[in-house]
Amino acid sequence: MNTSETLADLVAAEDVLLFVNAAITATGQREFRSDAVGQRLSLDFLHAYVRVNYRRVYASSLALDINDHNAVRIVLGLLETAGEASAEERRTEGRLIAARLALLPPQRVYRLFGEVRRAGINNRRTRAIMRDWLAARPDLGHDAVKYRGGVKTAARHIHLRCPEGAEPLAEVGAFLFRPGRLPRYEHRLLDAWRRAHYEQGAVAELPFTVAEGFAARHGMKREVFLKRAAPRMTRLERLRTHSVTQRPETDLTVMPLTRLALYVLSLPFEQRAARRTELTGALRTAARRAAGGHAGSWGRVHAVLDDSFSSSGSGQKRRRPLAVALAGHHLLEALAAPGAYRGLWTSGRGDALLVRPWGPTPLGMRVLDALEPGPGGTAPDRLVIVSDGWDNAPAGLAGEVLRVWRKRLDPGRRTAVVHVNPVYDADGFDVRRLAAGVPTAGIRDAEDLPALVEIARFAEGRTGAAELHAYLDRRVALFLGEKETVS
Repeated sequence: MNTSETLADLVAAEDVLLFVNAAITATGQREFRSDAVGQRLSLDFLHAYVRVNYRRVYASSLALDINDHNAVRIVLGLLETAGEASAEERRTEGRLIAARLALLPPQRVYRLFGEVRRAGINNRRTRAIMRDWLAARPDLGHDAVKYRGGVKTAARHIHLRCPEGAEPLAEVGAFLFRPGRLPRYEHRLLDAWRRAHYEQGAVAELPFTVAEGFAARHGMKREVFLKRAAPRMTRLERLRTHSVTQRPETDLTVMPLTRLALYVLSLPFEQRAARRTELTGALRTAARRAAGGHAGSWGRVHAVLDDSFSSSGSGQKRRRPLAVALAGHHLLEALAAPGAYRGLWTSGRGDALLVRPWGPTPLGMRVLDALEPGPGGTAPDRLVIVSDGWDNAPAGLAGEVLRVWRKRLDPGRRTAVVHVNPVYDADGFDVRRLAAGVPTAGIRDAEDLPALVEIARFAEGRTGAAELHAYLDRRVALFLGEKETVS
């Protein structure tokens, strides 16, 4: 391979990693240091660039741990430009799209179908994907009540046949397109929706988000309504509606780790301290579940965790960076060998449960502390840095420390160093990096950290496009092998 081919491979690998980092972290929403418009413009460019130049990689990204916002954008982009793909590419894309749609929250899929209709995408493959997704829904009647506009739009776009009669699909068709024609519905929720217009008792039978509107129409007191609706509320709905002076009636130990960390950070310090045993136990249980088979396998792990003021996020992503750091703290503790974990917060705090966004970001000082040999004079096996990368006290010290460490003190790479960044930098079209020789990966949910460490190794520049494509192919094969797919 000549030099120009090698350089082209490295550029391709960097482009792919750039897009993967963006697809994991960016949501088009305002961040601490960039507004929503800048975020959206940056994402628009990246999606168009990668789709045109690396279409295979663009589609393969659906098999990675990207966020839902970018998964929807990729699906829409592939459907819009189906004419640019070969027949074989369209078959693979169809399977990837179907598998990814099965994982997305239904409200996002229905919004996507609305965008498909507005964009005028109405080819046979698109209609088949939409029809098969609707057919796989466990209860289309429930969807018709909770996501009425979305179901109606999708049914119109694919010309869904809703025959007359008493069949479930016929009732859904009558509910959507011929309201008032049937005196009653056999489907429980459809009939509850009909009765809720005049019968207050039927309101509690409906999904919470639908019932809220009817409760307001009937003038029901909020406390009474919430008590009646509680049995049908989801865990997140219980968390969102409970007062800060009340505990939610839900089992915190079954919540996803990052979501649980966000909930913990939303509580006042007094509540966190009073519920220390409960909250810490729930975080550790969620972390052990997220670690899975990797638990205890990472050896001696030191972590630098960013709780500076910028970790407060933005109005749209409140405390998200800090929540990732808190969740990462507990996950890394579970991944490390027993008793071989040390977490260092940039603020110097030692109590993870009471962290708050505060002060500058002295990453360099904390990295120095983290690289100090532990008991027995041994350096850590892994150093993980969870930060937005804005090292400013003093500026650039972390990158210089890591450069000297790698060049002079640890050229054999006995200590694996990785930086995971929960914040997308719109100006740089990537997550902000600490140093050229430090692998960096974007992160949205701490649960994805083990997989992201594997992706981050490609950012060191020691592997090329071939290895990266092989990794993507393995992820695609695993992703499709575990899902029902559509050709």
